[in-house]
Amino acid sequence: MIEDTTQIPVAPVPTTPAKRTYMKRQFGFVFIFGFLLALAALFLTVISFEAKHENAIYPGVSVNGIDLSGLTVGQAVVKLNGSLTYPKQGQIIFTDGDFRWAFNPGQLGYTLEPISAVEQAYQVGRGQGLMADLSGQFLAMRSGVNIDPSVVYDQREAYAILQEIARQIDKPMIEAAISLEGTEVKVTAGQVGRKVDIPATLKKLEPFFLTQTSGTIPVVIEETTPVIMDVQATADLAKSILSQDFTIQPADQASGAGPWVIKAEDLASLLQLERNTEAGTAGYHLSLNRQSLLNYLGSIAPSLRVEPVNARMIFNDERREIEVIQNAVIGKGLDLERSVDQIIEQLQAGQHEATLIMQDIEPAVKDDTTAASLGITELIYEGHSYYYGSSADRIQNIRTSAASFHGVFVAPGEVFSMAKYLTDISLENGYAEAVIIVGDQSVQGIGGGICQVSTTLFRTAFFAGFPIVERHPHAYRVSYYELNANGWVDTNLAGLDATVYVPIVDFKFLNDSPYWILMETYATDNSLTWKFYSTSDGRSVEWSTTGVTNVTPPPEPVYREDPTLPTGEIKQVDWAVNGATVSVHRIVYKDGSVYFTDDIHTTYVPWPDGYNYGPGTDIGDR
Repeated sequence: MIEDTTQIPVAPVPTTPAKRTYMKRQFGFVFIFGFLLALAALFLTVISFEAKHENAIYPGVSVNGIDLSGLTVGQAVVKLNGSLTYPKQGQIIFTDGDFRWAFNPGQLGYTLEPISAVEQAYQVGRGQGLMADLSGQFLAMRSGVNIDPSVVYDQREAYAILQEIARQIDKPMIEAAISLEGTEVKVTAGQVGRKVDIPATLKKLEPFFLTQTSGTIPVVIEETTPVIMDVQATADLAKSILSQDFTIQPADQASGAGPWVIKAEDLASLLQLERNTEAGTAGYHLSLNRQSLLNYLGSIAPSLRVEPVNARMIFNDERREIEVIQNAVIGKGLDLERSVDQIIEQLQAGQHEATLIMQDIEPAVKDDTTAASLGITELIYEGHSYYYGSSADRIQNIRTSAASFHGVFVAPGEVFSMAKYLTDISLENGYAEAVIIVGDQSVQGIGGGICQVSTTLFRTAFFAGFPIVERHPHAYRVSYYELNANGWVDTNLAGLDATVYVPIVDFKFLNDSPYWILMETYATDNSLTWKFYSTSDGRSVEWSTTGVTNVTPPPEPVYREDPTLPTGEIKQVDWAVNGATVSVHRIVYKDGSVYFTDDIHTTYVPWPDGYNYGPGTDIGDR
C-alpha cells in the first residue's frame, strides 16, 4: 500500500486585534512574574551570602597573599600566625671576609602584626553603605583584595647586634714604627684601621625587610690605612748593623796605623731613624750621623797624614829664577767625605768593615814652580853670625842644623817654626856631642851649637823687619853670640841671641808680607850666613839698644863630682859671666811710615865658674 505523503496547504487563521492585545498582556505578565521571581531569588541569595559571612571575611580577601575567605577574625589570626613565618624563619647573614653572623628578622627587630591586618580584611565590603559594601564584596570576589600586614621594625635591636659585630671587627689604625733601645731594635707592626659603618649597613638591610626575603649583607667597613705600614726591612738592616762591631781598615796596611773598631753599642748611637710620610716613599729611612762619623775620622786623620813637602830651591841671582835642589813630595791625607760615604755605604749594605780612602795633598811649591809665581825677585836681607874659636864638633852641628833650613820656603801669612824643620838631634842625623846648657850647668850633649843657627835666623828676621812671634834668650851671656866679623866681642849684639830646645823651646817669626820668602843658609868654619829672597815691600828697620845694664857679678865657683874623671883631676866646664839686662827697641817702617814697633827685653843670670872633679879628689878651700 502506497502512503500518500502529499501535504495539503492550510489556509492561515486570521488574527484579530483583540487577540493580539490579549497575547501582549499575557507576555508582560509572564515577564514581570519572572523578573520578580528572579529578584526574589537574588535577594534570597544575597541574604543567604550575607548571613553566611556575617562574622566571616568575604571571599577574595587575603593578607600578605594568604587567602582568608570565609574565615572568622579569630580563624584568620590563627592562620596568619601560622603562615607569616618570615620574622622567625627568614635569615639575614652579615659577612666580613670569611666571618659570618646569621640572624632571623625577628632578632633584628622585624615583626609582623596579623591582628590589625585581619581586622582590615574583615572590614572589606562592610560599613560603607549597602551599594558600596556590595560593590566592595563583588570586587573582592572578582579581582581579589590583598592587604599587607602591619610591620613593626625596632631598629635599635638591629643596631645593638651590629654593635656586637663591630666589637669583633673594629681595629684601631696603627702606624708602623721602629725604635732603638741600646743595640736592641724595637718594631711596632702597622695595622689597617677597620670600623663598621653601622648606619650604612642598616641601610642595606631595608630592601630585604621590604620584600620579606632572606639574603647576605656584607658589613660596610670604613678602613683607615696608616701612612707607614711596614718597617721590617729597615728593622732587619738595623739588626744586621748592630749584630757586631764595625772595623775600619787603613788604606795602607803597612802604615802601622789602625785598624779602628767601632763597638756595636757605639754604632747604635750613630744610627738615625728618619720618618718619611711622603706618598709613595713613606717609611723609615736608616741613616748614620754623618757629622759624628766625620768627627771620629777627624780624630784619627792626623795619625794617617803624610805631610806634603815643598820642593827646596835656591835663587839663581844671574837668571833670577829658582832652581830645585830637593824634589817636592806629594803628601797623603784622609779623604774624610769619601771615607764617611764608604763607611755609610758598607753599613747600609749590611757589611761590618770598610777601608779608608786617602787623597793626595799637593805641596804648595812643586818642582816646576817659578819664582814669579811666588813673588820672589831679589835678596831682601842677608844675616850673619860668627863663632870664631868653636870646636870642630860645634861647627859640625852648626853646619848640620843650618842645612835643615837651606832652600826652605815661608808662605805669605805663615808663622815659621824652626822646630818644624829641625831634624831629630841625633848622631844618626849627623850631629856631634858639644857643650850645651842644661839647667844650671854646661854639659856635653848632642847638638851643641844649634843655638848659633837659631840666633842667626833671629837676627835675620829681626833686621829684615818681620814680626817675632816666639824667642827665648840663653840663660847667660855666651860670647859666641856677640862676636862681630872681626872676631871681637861687640856688646851691642847682647840681647840678640835666641835658643831652641825642641819641642819645648822654639823660635818663630811671621811672614806678614804678600810674597813668599826663600831662605838659604851657608855655613863656614867661622860664620853662618842666612839669606831671605823675596820681593821688598818697602820696609826698613831702625833699632837701638840699652847695651848691657844692671851688671851683677858671678857667684862663687861650683864644683861637681864627675865619676868619669880620675881621682885628683879637676876640669873647668863653665866660665864665670856677669849677669845683666838688655833692652832692644825696633822701629819697622814701610814706605817711610812706621809699620810697627817692638821691644825685646833680656835678662841674663850671673853664671859661676864650674869645675868637675874625679871621685876622691881633695878640692880643699877652692
